[in-house]
Amino acid sequence: MAIVKKLTQDAELRTYAVILETGEEAMAALRDFAQAERLTAAHLSAIGAFSHGVISYFDWEAKEYRNIPVNEQVEVAALSGDVALDPDEAPAVHVHVVLGRRDGSALAGHLSTGFVRPTLEVIVTEAPGHLRKQIDPASGLALIRR
Repeated sequence: MAIVKKLTQDAELRTYAVILETGEEAMAALRDFAQAERLTAAHLSAIGAFSHGVISYFDWEAKEYRNIPVNEQVEVAALSGDVALDPDEAPAVHVHVVLGRRDGSALAGHLSTGFVRPTLEVIVTEAPGHLRKQIDPASGLALIRR
């Protein structure tokens, strides 16, 4: 289970360290955290490692995500993302990652699933406003628009 520590809080801003442990699925844990804290606008950054997972990229012509399985231990060299309200007003977590392989090569894309091993150290900084997503007619994706 994730370890959560509130680092700062004032009238307009909260910052957390969310530490995930071996076996936790990162996206599910981050969605659970965003819902529990009722986040409406936040930035995420992290480092750590995954035993395996799936990243993806958006195929513009097909208007869908294409999965790239990651079936090896990788370093989370960079993780960046945000939380915004989806069209139904629920917190939506959107994350991109750069994953380092044993040989020093890297994979990058949208994080679909990532199983932590041994840790993922996430810093979540909440903004004082709200971000809202709307369906973009050109892509079919829910994108931040207001």
